[in-house]
Amino acid sequence: MHLFMEPNNIVAGGATGISIIVSYLFQIPSFIVLYAINLPLLILCFWLLGKEVGMKTIYGSLVFPFFAWLVQDVPVLTSNLLLAAIFGGVMTGMGLGLVFKGNASTGGTAILSQIVNVYFKIPLGLSVSIVDGVVIVLALLAFDVEQVMYSLITLFIIGRVVDLVQVSFNRSKNVMIISQYPKEITEMVVERMDRGLTKFDVEGGFDQNKKTMLMCVLPEKEFHTLKEEILAIDSHAFVVVMPASEVMGRGFSLSKM
Repeated sequence: MHLFMEPNNIVAGGATGISIIVSYLFQIPSFIVLYAINLPLLILCFWLLGKEVGMKTIYGSLVFPFFAWLVQDVPVLTSNLLLAAIFGGVMTGMGLGLVFKGNASTGGTAILSQIVNVYFKIPLGLSVSIVDGVVIVLALLAFDVEQVMYSLITLFIIGRVVDLVQVSFNRSKNVMIISQYPKEITEMVVERMDRGLTKFDVEGGFDQNKKTMLMCVLPEKEFHTLKEEILAIDSHAFVVVMPASEVMGRGFSLSKM
């Protein structure tokens, strides 16, 4: 916030964006604006969303403005708007991604998004976009169109980085294999690669022949080895590879026995 976004008037939605707008217009320190936004919204959260959600939100709502005050005098790293938009988005996305991964919230307009979601039955992703969109429109009252366009770049980057942090950079591949040698490939995957494998009975749409399709999910770093092993067994194997953004279970989120 202080290294990149506020000094360059980049507004990427949320309570942080509102605080940057108000601070610019009225010369009020942004951490004070954050408290002024978060405290009433926190009361609204307890009232409309219940005690359980309120207790999960209170910590982030109070600690975030405190640290915004603590680092308010750090030196600005760049006055280049594009660099500020990119690096501000990456750092904000990493922070928010870690917060969301812990099922927590920084409060602010996230509370409004939750209220819109609960009471108007609008999907949470859409309600977040609506609230952040309103903040971006408000930015036009303080800043020129070009700065708002840079803000939209930051908002986009934040969303992508949050998604990346949510899957913990542990990318996996879902591999579908149809081969004339399913037994040999099964033995290779289970014994040599120490990975699980699932079999499906399938029927060819062109020749109507009964076949066996093998499905294997494995970390991305092991895919090249699997591909080479499959081709060594059957150079004519039909292989379909799909990204698996999140995988749970033994060998991934659980330890192998």
